[in-house]
Amino acid sequence: MPDKTSPATDAESPPGGPPSEGDGPASPWFTRRGDDGYTGLLGPGRVPKYDPRPEAYGAVDEAQAALGLARASGCAPATNEILVAVQRDLSALMSELAAAGTEDSPFAGRITAGHVAQLEGWLREVEAHVQMPREFVVPGDSAPGAALHLARTIVRRAERRVARLLHRDMLANDHLLHYLNRLSSLLFLLACSEDQRNG
Repeated sequence: MPDKTSPATDAESPPGGPPSEGDGPASPWFTRRGDDGYTGLLGPGRVPKYDPRPEAYGAVDEAQAALGLARASGCAPATNEILVAVQRDLSALMSELAAAGTEDSPFAGRITAGHVAQLEGWLREVEAHVQMPREFVVPGDSAPGAALHLARTIVRRAERRVARLLHRDMLANDHLLHYLNRLSSLLFLLACSEDQRNG
């Protein structure tokens, strides 16, 4: 009998042992092209994964996912409608960030002053029925409210990353920065609204 502490027997492992990393063809879910720590953008060339552009659109990607968590947490229908629209805007915003610095990019200018104005309109609508807190807000009074506060903090981080791109002349469209700034304010109000709705 084989020793209980010995490696698996031949019957338990395929001939030649377990497959090693890199064996077999790639798939739509992994290409191995990023294994060197570089990534492609929406344009020519590749950059390190810690380049300011992947850092920026990566933070926006996190924010978009956090908004999905807020929607799944049971927010009000009106809030859900706003969040879906914002998630779609963020997809366009990410594509513009991924193409930042590329001349004549078809992804440039996707976020406009109109998108910022829409956020400001929603801000006015929500603030009309939300009682502003008189003390420092500690998130956690409701599941959707807490999720919205989490999304707000991630949007703030994305805003800082985008500001860096603008200040380094790596991004021409300053509406992206304006959009994220208004969005963080809107998410704060929506979080307060959800907390109040849930008592």
